[in-house]
Amino acid sequence: MKKRYIFLIIVLALAWGIWFLGRQTADQERPIVWGATFEKDFAQKLGVNWPEAYLALFDELGIKNIRLAARWNVVEPKDNEYNFKDLDWQIEQAAKREVKIILAIGQKLPRWPECHIPSWAAGNQESLLEYIETTVNRYKDNPAISAWQVENEPFLTFGECPSLDVKLLDAEIALVKKLDSRPVIITDSGELSLWVAAAKRADIFGTTLYRWVWNEYLGSYKYPIPPSFFRIKENIVRWFVGQEKTFIVIELQGEPWTHKQIYEISPAEQMALLPIADFSDTIEYAKQAGFDEYYLWGAEWWYYLKEQGQTQYWDRIKELLK
Repeated sequence: MKKRYIFLIIVLALAWGIWFLGRQTADQERPIVWGATFEKDFAQKLGVNWPEAYLALFDELGIKNIRLAARWNVVEPKDNEYNFKDLDWQIEQAAKREVKIILAIGQKLPRWPECHIPSWAAGNQESLLEYIETTVNRYKDNPAISAWQVENEPFLTFGECPSLDVKLLDAEIALVKKLDSRPVIITDSGELSLWVAAAKRADIFGTTLYRWVWNEYLGSYKYPIPPSFFRIKENIVRWFVGQEKTFIVIELQGEPWTHKQIYEISPAEQMALLPIADFSDTIEYAKQAGFDEYYLWGAEWWYYLKEQGQTQYWDRIKELLK
């Protein structure tokens, strides 16, 4: 009953807010922190040299905030046998350049199929907690780590994942807080979730923000919502989770979304799904939405296109970060 009550309040307040404030936008000249997410396995699937792509984000674009993921099936491919080599290198290179790192940990992390659980560990909650403890202990003395993201959109049913166990999620959060004092980020879908369950558990709440999406019935379509939707929603959710909590955009669309993985279609098809005009429009829309920190999604794709001779997306981000 309580969840239904919260749902009704949020929906009614959003409807009123969008109607009353729908044309209002945030100050686009305010200071904004821009970052990006990088996932080496996705870069490899695109066929690029992932270390070169990763370093180019810092050395060519000038990115100073990055989100990385400690995929469980990568760092612990066998029970109690860890391989942090690639993640160590990524963190070391970022630290050398004074780049701040959000490190995502858990069984559900960025990129399809969302859940990255080793085959040997399926359903083993104790092993999940052990991997989290080992990872946090390995990096907690590194000043480049600015925050821990625990799971990725845990309250959104998406991906090839087991059903959400809220008690397990809370145990993961409690464990991270016990091991280190850095803030914990919990994320949720910007358009498809209510945020309250995630935000109340977070020191920092991270939402996604997408403009162009795909549906099996509608195909590719644009969300028909104004930028104020996100600002109004944030203000409503603060009634339930506290006024002082930090809200950021953890995933701002910067690559196309379709029914296939983008490495399964041609560059021409990719760019047709998200032309440079729509790419730039999404950035301007984000500025109007009112957040002060955004992590762009699609950095591996911009680099891939640059290697194909299509530099316009890469150049647009370089211009943004000047």
